Amino acid sequence: MLFPIALILASSARLASAASAQVFAPPSKGPLVQTANYTSFSNSTLNDKKVVKGKAFSRIIYIWLENTDFETASSTPIFESLAEQGILLTNYNSLTHPSEPNYVASVGGDFFGAHDDNMYHIPSNISCVVDLLEDKGISWATYQENMPADEFYSISATAPDYLSPGSAPYPFYMRKHNPLIIFDAVSQDPERVKRVRTFNDFANDVVNGTLPQWSFVTPNMDNDAHDTTIDFAASFLEYWLLPLLTDPRVNGDDTLILLTFDENETSAIQNRVYAVALGTAVPVNLRGTTDDTFYTHYSELSTVQANWGLKSLGRQDTSATVSNVFSFVAEKTGYKNVHVSAAQAPQLNLSGVAPGALNSAAFVPFAAPNLKARGAGGGGVLIRPGLNTKLTASSLPPPINLSALNTTTPWQMSPETTSGKNIIPCAGAACP
Repeated sequence: MLFPIALILASSARLASAASAQVFAPPSKGPLVQTANYTSFSNSTLNDKKVVKGKAFSRIIYIWLENTDFETASSTPIFESLAEQGILLTNYNSLTHPSEPNYVASVGGDFFGAHDDNMYHIPSNISCVVDLLEDKGISWATYQENMPADEFYSISATAPDYLSPGSAPYPFYMRKHNPLIIFDAVSQDPERVKRVRTFNDFANDVVNGTLPQWSFVTPNMDNDAHDTTIDFAASFLEYWLLPLLTDPRVNGDDTLILLTFDENETSAIQNRVYAVALGTAVPVNLRGTTDDTFYTHYSELSTVQANWGLKSLGRQDTSATVSNVFSFVAEKTGYKNVHVSAAQAPQLNLSGVAPGALNSAAFVPFAAPNLKARGAGGGGVLIRPGLNTKLTASSLPPPINLSALNTTTPWQMSPETTSGKNIIPCAGAACP
């Protein structure tokens, strides 16, 4: 990936010291107190008062941490404690390596061949979870720690290093961990992009009682364990998550909170990661139990679809093998999961082998989803305007190695060409 030189220098200077040397310090007086450490204060709030009741939950919050093996997380005290409060999903799996493809897949039902953390954008005729939610009137937002402003589009952002006062500004925020901004259907829609929000906005929305029904939360590069350790991330959870679990404005009636990781650290083994289902929506008799059903990040999509009776994206979110619905939700919605044995489970630690529109070494255009697919919500497939439904997976041309031609997929951008917020880099062949 190409990064600006200033960013590389700022990052490498601090990372030159061992990650374990970093000591957690709270960025604010509390998770619901705005702070200058997040650059800009929130001066707006959402207006999400309507609640669409779901069959198993009426609010869901995803919290993603980074790059940790299941065994490492599950043996860390706070993660052990959280498992006692919820359902530990012992067979929950990431999809590939590295980070960005997993984030994209969790909201888009596919990672479109991506196998790196480059700066991509996905055209506006390609659907994502936001389309499914809005189709049923369900409110949503994403909250990104240390993103300097709402709607921010650039590949990264630095801020004063509150952990090491006096040192260079640190790149706490990375776009690759902000999945919805990668979809033009969100970033180029003037109303939708307002819902790509900061942690100060999170505090403001909670205090004002306007936290949406679907939220995706990404801590910064230190607090998610990417640039630090699992113990550092544990300290962050003690500061941020634990108080919210007892706050009815966040964990109110029928709330499901999924805490998980984007990928494991050891790429040579199956991509199993820690995941725990928390919140008031978890049945009391299931708290402190384990669930060994085979899940992947696509299960995040199918579970939401089953809960609210949503349409599907017609991609991997409708593939039974990789999109089992969380069992307690499946039971309440009548969805039938499939048993996936270890021998039947797909290999999920591969990278770069899948052709796609985001794979310069094996490029194929974006294809229409499977229009005949039936998702966990029981509805049809949602199609965005402008999509060529005749270009299907079976009619795609053979993959082209654009890298061998000294070029890249048209959906890849140079970080140097974008700055600030909501800037579309589309030009020529890259435009929808």
